[in-house]
Amino acid sequence: MPSYADIDLVVFDILGTLVNEPGGLHDSIRELAPDSSAGDVGGLVEMWQNYVADEQQKMLDRGRPYANSDAVDREAAELIAARCGVTDATAVDRLATAERRLDPWPDTVEALERIARHLPVVGLSNASRATLTGLNLHAGLRWHYVLSAEDAQSYKPAPDVYRLAVDLTGGTPERVLMVAAHAWDLRGAQALGLRTAYVRRPVGDPPRATDAFDYRADSLADLAAVLLGRQHARVP
Repeated sequence: MPSYADIDLVVFDILGTLVNEPGGLHDSIRELAPDSSAGDVGGLVEMWQNYVADEQQKMLDRGRPYANSDAVDREAAELIAARCGVTDATAVDRLATAERRLDPWPDTVEALERIARHLPVVGLSNASRATLTGLNLHAGLRWHYVLSAEDAQSYKPAPDVYRLAVDLTGGTPERVLMVAAHAWDLRGAQALGLRTAYVRRPVGDPPRATDAFDYRADSLADLAAVLLGRQHARVP
C-alpha cells in the first residue's frame, strides 16, 4: 500500500463516485414525464445508462466514430423522450443536459476540499468538457485541474484517458492514485500502472474477489482520513 509521500496526484472519477448520477437522471426523467411511476422511471434510468455504455463501447471497439458525451447524452435523451411520448423540444433539450445538474454525495465536497489542501486533485471523467464545466459549478467540486476523456478522443477504460492524468505529473504512473466507485475504472487505471482506491457508493461497480486495489474505503471521508494519515486503510 502506498504512503502519502508516494503520491504526487490524486485523480477522481466523477460520475457515480463524487456525484449521484442515477439519482440526478431519475429527477430529470421524472421532470420530463411527471406521470410516470417510480418503477417506470427506474427502468428509464437503466435504459439511459445502458445506451450510453453500449455506445461508448462501440467507439472503443471502433464500431462507431468517436462522439463526445454531449452527443451520446442527446441520443439517450431522445430515446427516453420517445419512450415517454414527449415531443416538446425544450423539454428534450433540458433532459439532454441532465448530467450537468447532478448532486454530490453528502461527503464529497468536504472530503475533496480536505484532500486538496495537501495533495493536487484532478477530476478525470468520460463526461465532455462542457458537461464538466456545468457539473462542477452545480455540485461545488474543487479541483486543481479537470480532465475530460474528450481530450483523448476516447473513453475510459482506454489507456489514453488515464495517460492524460499521468502526463500532468511529468512522472510515473505509480505516483498517481486513481479513485473510483467503479471497479472496471480502477482496473483500467491499474493496467497503466496507476495506484488505485475503491470508494463504496450506493451505485457503482463493486470489486471482485480477485481485485487487489491499494485502498478500499467505505466513504470518501474515510479515504481522506487514510490519505492524510489519520486512520488505517482496509486493504484487499
